Amino acid sequence: MIAAIKPAGSNTRGLLAYLYGPGRHDEHLDPHIVTGFAVLGMPDPGRNPDATLTQLAHHLDEPVHLRNSEFGKKITEHVWHCPVRAAPEDRHLSDTEWADIAQRIVEAAGIAPPGDDLSCRWIAVRHADDHIHILATTVREDGRRPKLHGSGIRVGDACRQIETDYGLRQLKKGDRTAGKRPTQAEMHKAQRLGWEQTSGDWLQDRIRAAIPHASNAEELLAYLEAMGIAVKPRRGPSGDLLGYAAGRPGDLNKDGEQIFHPGGRIAPDLTLPKLKARLETTAPEEHPTARRERPTTPWHQATDALDTLHQGMSDDTHAQARITALGELIEATAQKAPDHFRAELRTAARTFARAQRSQIRAENQAAHTLRRATRDIAHTATGPDGSAFAALLAALLAALVWATIVAARWHEAKNHTHQAEAARQALHHLHTAADHALIPVIDNLAARQPSDQASRTLAHDVRAAVPDHADRILTDPAWPALATVLADAEAGGHKPHQLLKEAAAQRELTTARQPARVLITRIQHTSRNPAPNPRAEAARRTTTMRVSATALSAGVAEPARSAAPAEQKHRPRL
Repeated sequence: MIAAIKPAGSNTRGLLAYLYGPGRHDEHLDPHIVTGFAVLGMPDPGRNPDATLTQLAHHLDEPVHLRNSEFGKKITEHVWHCPVRAAPEDRHLSDTEWADIAQRIVEAAGIAPPGDDLSCRWIAVRHADDHIHILATTVREDGRRPKLHGSGIRVGDACRQIETDYGLRQLKKGDRTAGKRPTQAEMHKAQRLGWEQTSGDWLQDRIRAAIPHASNAEELLAYLEAMGIAVKPRRGPSGDLLGYAAGRPGDLNKDGEQIFHPGGRIAPDLTLPKLKARLETTAPEEHPTARRERPTTPWHQATDALDTLHQGMSDDTHAQARITALGELIEATAQKAPDHFRAELRTAARTFARAQRSQIRAENQAAHTLRRATRDIAHTATGPDGSAFAALLAALLAALVWATIVAARWHEAKNHTHQAEAARQALHHLHTAADHALIPVIDNLAARQPSDQASRTLAHDVRAAVPDHADRILTDPAWPALATVLADAEAGGHKPHQLLKEAAAQRELTTARQPARVLITRIQHTSRNPAPNPRAEAARRTTTMRVSATALSAGVAEPARSAAPAEQKHRPRL
């Protein structure tokens, strides 16, 4: 059950005309009052032919007129409107049941608190089987205004309890991070113009698609303008960007002027401050002893960044930042993937957008590495066709699947029901894309599988490294391809037993549908670099020690030693 509180209005008579009228598509049938603040003596134009809408409006507005006549400052925005709709699969509710539901909602909202005889005047009008409209005037009988702050949350909680009590479809509790729902007018306009999406949804998709391409807010607005989107920045006297609004080409008002939508109304996480926080993070300082090697391609870099995503999930602010950046990576991957994967990945990115935001503030600095990898993919050309790029894409998609599972589990642990559901829906599309991407890779590997003797040896490595999952791995149809990957890695100097243990540690296999497929992409990615050579490493260390000794004997370090007396000379006496 959904109760959608509308913005305050000022025309009680006008709203009644809509509620008792035929509707925009003649969908209003038998409009009548099911309950209200005082049912006896209330004029109901739907049941009493002598009652008029003007009489009913005057009856509801009477406390408002009385207050306005006594005080100099008049109240205008006094009409509270809340449609309440049951789910399509819910049973037919009687007028008596709808009356009880309306009473519970106005009590929760603060319109008519329980036991308060001086509360606001209100009515509930039913003109369809599946919903009612609650109309109230927000001046109490004693002339005071009702306390409506936070009414949306209280009404939502009441709806969840009503669903339980009446056996209706159970919806998830809201957390005030959902996007703005399109209005009936917006949906009808899109239908009239032949658009598949309303302007708000269309703009949201375009802005999210532009985010991976920009490193700051100014670049983002410039990119949107280059896409043909109308952009209206709001700047201060100094020229600093303070806000923005975007408009869809062809979306005009009755005067033929472009309609603009502020970023925050397009989606809660697309306000300028939140976009700046995501885009304008600085690179973290790297420890002097950190490994300086970089992946050879942006696809490798992104996969490496996803490998460590689960390590920062214990800190909520870091976890939220990584999940937000994960959505950007899915979007960038969709843009650069081959055509036959693009639709599935775009759907995954669009669905995952709901999982990118929660009430937890994101420490965006924690996701800099992942976001940098995303921008590198967005700025690179689409990968060439062929087995090499197919393997890169398959590895990245497999990493995206695992990262999305991690994100869904984190949201579930935090009781973020809407976000967890969005992540699970996105996971379905990512699984489909990953499975399709891996088919040519597996076929190529299986075509050159190792000999029977080599396969038996590798099977022994599997049983020794991951005994709990060995049977599932060895009976997986992709086992011949995995055997080829292990043989290739061994030829490159790696130890299959060690690679298997590392891969199983990075991604648990219990929930993997096809563990051999998971290990293929993991091991291919891990073993892409030559294995470390112990003898070469020992030789390097010996050379370094010799160079250091030579430098010392030549007096290179002498200035450092001679500085000590000078320090003693100027050291203050204690």
